[in-house]
Amino acid sequence: MPERNMIQAINVTLDQLLAEDARVMVFGEDVGKNGGVFRATEHLQDRHGEPRVFDTPLAESGIIGMAIGMAVGGLLPIAEIQFMGFLYPGLDQLMSHAGRLSARSQGQVKVPLVVRVPFGGGIRAPEQHADSIEALLVHAPGLKVVVPSTPYDAKGLLTAAVDDPDPVVVMEPIRLYRLGRQEVPDERYTVPIGTARVARPGSDLTVITWGNMVAVALDAAEALAAAGEVSVEVLDLRSLYPLDREAIGAAVSKTGRAVVLHEAPMTGGLGGEVVAAIQEVAFWSLQAPVERVAGPDVPYPPYAWEDFYLPNRARLTQAIRRTLKD
Repeated sequence: MPERNMIQAINVTLDQLLAEDARVMVFGEDVGKNGGVFRATEHLQDRHGEPRVFDTPLAESGIIGMAIGMAVGGLLPIAEIQFMGFLYPGLDQLMSHAGRLSARSQGQVKVPLVVRVPFGGGIRAPEQHADSIEALLVHAPGLKVVVPSTPYDAKGLLTAAVDDPDPVVVMEPIRLYRLGRQEVPDERYTVPIGTARVARPGSDLTVITWGNMVAVALDAAEALAAAGEVSVEVLDLRSLYPLDREAIGAAVSKTGRAVVLHEAPMTGGLGGEVVAAIQEVAFWSLQAPVERVAGPDVPYPPYAWEDFYLPNRARLTQAIRRTLKD
């Protein structure tokens, strides 16, 4: 079985999806001739032709609007927004139309579109290139939102998103694109939307997280285990909407303590919804209040200050130790 990094897994998946179904279309800013700013679509235009893999103007609202029209018309569009910080002009199309058309038509109109969005920090990017706005997306009824943290899940979730009859936003952690490699099957498979995974089993405390922060959580958990200090379980949500409430309940009920970790700002962040879910499904198992570790409530800073913004192993470890003392 070949080993691939996340960007290679995405490229292979897009290639396979284009080959197996003539309705699949891939488009966005610089995705065609240049193969995308991260090379996720490299060589796809050469293999499948410009009518199916093509560049668009620098107009995110137009990209999403075109994808909606394609989906309603019977195609399977996969639109790329170059960075999540560029998505804001397209939110009107996503929230006002893509997420509502099925309900507006009483289920008669489906919008099977996929929007791929690189997101998150850790690569010293310029302003508006590292935003994490998952809370806005999950608050828009009708949208599904998934986040892979491994190459294997990147392929499985992207395939599941294309198969889904509803609009799906696939958030891809930029820092994880080339951070590591993993065995990724050549054959087609899916990772079901709405299912979390236990990235690391543990018995004393559960860290619930997603995307780039999964690597931070694993790093902290392994360091604490090596020191003989505590056994930390790491739950990778993978699907932000719908949430796998059963997995959240099982993980927190098992350990009795939880820390929620994400790089988006804390206030109004998805971590608050996860804490609410814990209170609803595992309250009687809690032995201490749930802590949150998140980015500060400021715009993502210039790259020179990035290390002061992003949650890291030290901050997470402090939160774990505080929770264990209660």
